[in-house]
Amino acid sequence: MDKITQLKPIPSLIAVAITLIIWFVIPTPQNVTPNAWHLLALFVGTIAAIIGKAMPIGAISIIAIALVALTGVTNPGKPGAALNDALSGFSNQLIWLIGISIMVSQSLNKTGLGARIGYYFISLFGKSTLGIAYALAIAETTLAPVTPSNTARGGGIIHPIMRSIADSFNSKPEPGSTEKIGRYLSLVNYNINPITSAMFITATAPNPLIVSLIMKGTDPSFELSWGMWAIAALLPAIASLIVVPLVIYWLYPPEIKRTPNAQVFAKDKLNELGPISLSEKITLSVFGLLLLLWAGIPTFFFGEGWEVNPTTAAFIGLSILLITGVLSWDDLLKNKGAWDTVVWFAALVMMATFLGKLGLIGWLSQAVGGAIDNLGIGWIGGTILLVIVYVYSHYFFASTTAHITAMFAAFFTAGLALGAPPALLALILAFSSSLMMSLTHYGTGTAPIIFGSGYATLSEWWKTGFILSVVNLIIWITIGGMWWKWLGYW
Repeated sequence: MDKITQLKPIPSLIAVAITLIIWFVIPTPQNVTPNAWHLLALFVGTIAAIIGKAMPIGAISIIAIALVALTGVTNPGKPGAALNDALSGFSNQLIWLIGISIMVSQSLNKTGLGARIGYYFISLFGKSTLGIAYALAIAETTLAPVTPSNTARGGGIIHPIMRSIADSFNSKPEPGSTEKIGRYLSLVNYNINPITSAMFITATAPNPLIVSLIMKGTDPSFELSWGMWAIAALLPAIASLIVVPLVIYWLYPPEIKRTPNAQVFAKDKLNELGPISLSEKITLSVFGLLLLLWAGIPTFFFGEGWEVNPTTAAFIGLSILLITGVLSWDDLLKNKGAWDTVVWFAALVMMATFLGKLGLIGWLSQAVGGAIDNLGIGWIGGTILLVIVYVYSHYFFASTTAHITAMFAAFFTAGLALGAPPALLALILAFSSSLMMSLTHYGTGTAPIIFGSGYATLSEWWKTGFILSVVNLIIWITIGGMWWKWLGYW
């Protein structure tokens, strides 16, 4: 019999059961309205379905939008208004920023520019295995601002380059061979991905969701601009990118230390690609333009009259690629990831927004904050405890988006209630939302790709991920905290 549905029965039944239990069985707490509690039931059921992969996340999101509109939890007795509420996520500029940016990043693969950048840095720094590791880190950092899919960047662009290098040294994903160089490079390949994802709002899809949740969680509204985020991440990110390959080198030193042939190999690959093409030059120019606009350079030099909205800038970049023929409309239609992201992003942002408007997030954050406050450890200790719980609960999530949607707003508001400076708390939680990806082989879309290539065992992967999570948190909280203080952010 042909498979006619993508629905997985057991995860679906669990998600439905959780929804019904919260809706009908668990009493609505004091100071919480029935509408808020019922929306929480739909929200938790949606997150459970995403975690259990009951259906593709886009399909789950469509069902969530339908249920919010049908039940009228956001606007009881007014079906038209409830439908408008359910569809409101599609009017969020940040959602379209990521969707359009994903479309723009298609040009990296189509033109070959992404591979060219990777091999170029290896041709410069590939004299040693450690040099190759740093070349991969520099290449990924170069691509990060314009590739909102960390999976596409780390798994689709950098990983094939890493595998080509390992193969050139006859290091196969099997015992006795992977130890030569493959295991080390694969662990570096993966663990630099969370760092680059933390560096820019446009480096991974959930980051704009975080910006939206931060804006809604502070009064007066505290807005993280693209430039402010990038500057805040700069110093701790550089420290992490330097330290992480060294820590992995200490944990699992490669048998091959010197790699002069890697530079020759990379140069041969560049020769195969040939001279840089016109389409690559156009793509490079578009990326340069986007970085200038996102960083607010025209505004800095010429005043507010030259300010361009980040989402508008993304549309301009995509328009140039379409006009010049670097990308075609068919290319965009075939980009399932971009359209999928717009749909699930819209649903989750909509639900998270109305949980805040209906007072549920405030109630939950007071409960969490009150419990921590009773420990008598002050806002510093409370913030550290919140961050630790937030990060290591990622062991229970197979999606950073689900994790952020489920926990970020409540933990951020709880930290504010403890007295934590808004900017400091926002930045620590925002960057931790990417850094926690390192923990498991299922924590983000990049993980199954690189882990699945077989260069590292499960125990090696988890051991490395846990140690680096501690290292990165120490770097970003200490160096980052001092850096943000010097910048005057808090």
